[in-house]
Amino acid sequence: MRIVIQRVTEASVSVDGEVKGAIGPGLMVLVGVEVGDTEADAEWLASKTAGLRIFNDPEGVMNLSVVQAGGRILAISQFTLTASTRKGNRPSYIQAAGHEVAVPLYDLYCRRVGELTGTTVERGVFGADMQVALVNDGPVTIIIDSRLRF
Repeated sequence: MRIVIQRVTEASVSVDGEVKGAIGPGLMVLVGVEVGDTEADAEWLASKTAGLRIFNDPEGVMNLSVVQAGGRILAISQFTLTASTRKGNRPSYIQAAGHEVAVPLYDLYCRRVGELTGTTVERGVFGADMQVALVNDGPVTIIIDSRLRF
């Protein structure tokens, strides 16, 4: 699994003009699930997301987690994170997990992040054509790949 975390002052996701999820300050997370990913990947990424210290403490040092900063989380499924651009100019998504694997792992990730942070994780709509709006704070953007944890 691969996630892109952005520290935001606000973020929202809409489908057909209807807002499906929105947060103020916190984390906007794009979640990509690949063939071969497991529950262990989702659990590990959820733990990293909840504990990532990328919010400023009173001295202006990135030393606080989203919980410590009082932030919220918006998680959006994003199969294009699995893109391979090794050949040609058209990305290949052959490594993207199908719905039968991706949906349960995305759901597990969101549920575990919520449990670990004590908050409700706002979500997009899996498989929908979504419009995402955000104000990146910093900017702070972190990419984490569960296959690179060992």
